[in-house]
Amino acid sequence: MKYVIVLGDGMADYPIEEIGNETVIEHADTPTLDELSAKSEIGMVLTVPEGMSPGSDTANLSVIGYDPKKYYSGRSPLEALSIGVDMKPTDIAFRCNIVTLSDEEEKYEDKTIIDHSSSEISTEDAAVLLKAVSEVLEKEYGDYRFYVGTSYRHLAIWDKGEVVSLTPPHDILGKTIGAYLPKDPVLYDMMKRSYEILANHPINIERKKKGLNPANSFWFWGAGTRPALSSFEEKNGKKGVMVSAVDLLKGIAVGAGMKVIEVEGANGGLNTNYEGKAMAAVNALCEEGYDFAYIHVEAPDEMGHQGSLERKLKAVEYLDKRIIRIVKEQLEAKGEDFRLLVLPDHPTPISLRTHVGEAVPYLLYDSTKPQKSELHYNEKDGEKSGIYIKNGYEMIDHLFEK
Repeated sequence: MKYVIVLGDGMADYPIEEIGNETVIEHADTPTLDELSAKSEIGMVLTVPEGMSPGSDTANLSVIGYDPKKYYSGRSPLEALSIGVDMKPTDIAFRCNIVTLSDEEEKYEDKTIIDHSSSEISTEDAAVLLKAVSEVLEKEYGDYRFYVGTSYRHLAIWDKGEVVSLTPPHDILGKTIGAYLPKDPVLYDMMKRSYEILANHPINIERKKKGLNPANSFWFWGAGTRPALSSFEEKNGKKGVMVSAVDLLKGIAVGAGMKVIEVEGANGGLNTNYEGKAMAAVNALCEEGYDFAYIHVEAPDEMGHQGSLERKLKAVEYLDKRIIRIVKEQLEAKGEDFRLLVLPDHPTPISLRTHVGEAVPYLLYDSTKPQKSELHYNEKDGEKSGIYIKNGYEMIDHLFEK
């Protein structure tokens, strides 16, 4: 038996008046999910424990079977594992986003955060900008080091630092940043200095000419200490692989001793290499002897943060036709028995443009035991099912029939 999780990051949503009070999942054209719904268990699962922040970090830890209340030590340390930074016990890791701030206001604190992803900047351009700033900051502040991640998502390490409270940039889109800047004077000053260096950088001048948002400021958030996850294989008796473009997910996999598969053209955006990710998972399961594949797709979450209904619908449709369909058809063609779990990690409602910690719908299909169901895969039918898994970290046991 092979086991697959396909996770559409942030794809759950609220009913939207513009599309007849349907949710994005409900309204999207998803022929594969429609076909599977008639043969699957549909239910709801709470992936973010009550009282914890509804981040992709806590939620994905939960989906992969680790209780966030026990294992979570911050988001950035997980990303550090992916990047290959060997954190000392005294190190503190921070996410260092390169964001877009408005440029009309004279004072830094009066600026507005326009885009947490700088128009989904390429890793190549972001690396140049990160270097321009980090060369200055590492000289001026000797306790900090910066590391390139993916797209707008990068890493800062504070030697002998402390975990401080910081605001995720995607939580305050469209707001004036003054009230959300770090209380720590050095972190505050480094963000301000980054704007002075980046505002007129040649890359940003070119981006503006092309109608793209300039990547003009660092934004620190997600502080944490070195994580300690137990082995996924020892815990579950299954050899697993992770297929994701996002350092957070790759870091969870590294910490859990799973294999990370790098897919060319996988970038965490809407136009990622969907087919490449699907086939990488299939090959790992069928050719390399792995038991479990976790396929993570960031695009629905990014489109939710952008507040784009059209693009979020497209992201869910791509997930259906270019990943779920391929995985299902390939496993069937190769004669493999499989159990497939489809779900988001959390909702990212378009109306809010940020995460919420509410329960999400799941679909669980077993190729050896197809069920009869009249429910469709969406939030409304998930609630209608009456099935509710309160502890998201127990979902993996349900997938593995423990």
